[in-house]
Amino acid sequence: MSIKSDRWIRHMAETHGLIEPFEPGQIRQADDGRKLVSYGTSSYGYDGRCADEFKIFTNINSAIVDPKNFDENSFVSFTGDTCIIPPNSFALARTVEYFRIPRNVLTICLGKSTYARCGIIVNVTPLEPEWEGHVTLEFSNTTPLPARIYANEGVAQFLFLESDEACETSYADRAGKYMGQRGVTLPKA
Repeated sequence: MSIKSDRWIRHMAETHGLIEPFEPGQIRQADDGRKLVSYGTSSYGYDGRCADEFKIFTNINSAIVDPKNFDENSFVSFTGDTCIIPPNSFALARTVEYFRIPRNVLTICLGKSTYARCGIIVNVTPLEPEWEGHVTLEFSNTTPLPARIYANEGVAQFLFLESDEACETSYADRAGKYMGQRGVTLPKA
């Protein structure tokens, strides 16, 4: 198994739609000169962006968090350029990018250091072979203070690991329940 380079990522994005929309370089500054949390292709990964759709966790309804019977009222939907996550809480979002993972590739995601150094953890499960969709992102605010997330800027790095052989059963073969997801996707039983 090997980690794939910027050259491979660019090639796969351009010829196979691995990532759409795709940024072949690293963007660190907006056209108007504002500094951004970087996004785009890095040496051995791709820094994905957070879209402007958020679901912020709330306990206003005193619901029980149950992954088999999830109550959508546990979240408040919000659209905007920034999202404020309450102290010791979390929010869900999605990537701007739509991913299409090849059959012989497993993709893992790690939060960017800019957020990690602020006590904000980005959690994403692996993107399995032949999965595709917008990636649902979880931002955990581990601090006792409100935390800000910036839409349309980098939030997490995706690393592509290519196996020396194709898997016997892919996510598409299993007809996985999160296949082709668009938007922020809540837990499904």
